[in-house]
Amino acid sequence: MAEKISVIGPGTMGTGIVQSFLQAGFDVVLIGSSEDSLKNGIRRLSASIGKAVEKGSMTEDQKNSMMLNLKQSTNYGDISGSSIVIEAVPELYDIKTQVLSKAEEYAGNAIIATNTSSIPITKLAEKMKRKEMFLGMHFFNPVPVMKPIELIVTEYTAAETRKKASDIAIKAGKVPIEVKDYPGFVANSVLMPMINEAALLLQKGVASKEGIDQIIKLGLHHPMGPLELADFIGIDVCVDIMDSIYKETEDEKFKPVDILCSMKNENKLGKKTGEGFYKY
Repeated sequence: MAEKISVIGPGTMGTGIVQSFLQAGFDVVLIGSSEDSLKNGIRRLSASIGKAVEKGSMTEDQKNSMMLNLKQSTNYGDISGSSIVIEAVPELYDIKTQVLSKAEEYAGNAIIATNTSSIPITKLAEKMKRKEMFLGMHFFNPVPVMKPIELIVTEYTAAETRKKASDIAIKAGKVPIEVKDYPGFVANSVLMPMINEAALLLQKGVASKEGIDQIIKLGLHHPMGPLELADFIGIDVCVDIMDSIYKETEDEKFKPVDILCSMKNENKLGKKTGEGFYKY
């Protein structure tokens, strides 16, 4: 019998995490807040796996066999028996603490991990009863492709929890890299100011969006320009991450510039809504 993993949140990150573990041979439970959210998540997951079939990296039979190892549910009781439960709900503190507390009721002896990309892990841990079994596992988008996981531990995290989470990440084909519990950790501490500055340059008319992205791609050898990447991540996600880090640090470089806030308010969120800095 395969090792069982549970993922809470059928959004982009949640379904990406699900796909990674399915591809690695795990049994996976995907928990959604409603049947509609699960339907949307499964649609997203099927499309992503379908692309892998089209590219020839997976056969149709392998896809069908893999999907038999997935259970979708709105019942938190179904996470029982998991080795690890990974929370991947929106980047809002109140939502995450509610979900994590509910997960803890049913998780038994499972490790509980949060996929937050900016909220301090210690701040979330303080709401947990079993703080020693809790840590951060920040996956990168697109999860099935990206190898690193920022493994964030707190003063409460047990050594056994740290090791087990690392071992599970490796089994899933990832590269766990331990970092301290610092606002934004490593990736977003570097990335978000770059996206913010690129948006500010566009706002000031220093260069076109295409020009800004092309300079970064050609001059710094980045596979994507910062504005294109912001569209891929989601403008709302970028703003939420920046807001979270700014509240913790009061560092102005993380304060989202006007153009980003306006785009979020206008629902120009990037690729997922069909328009952000670019149209899709």
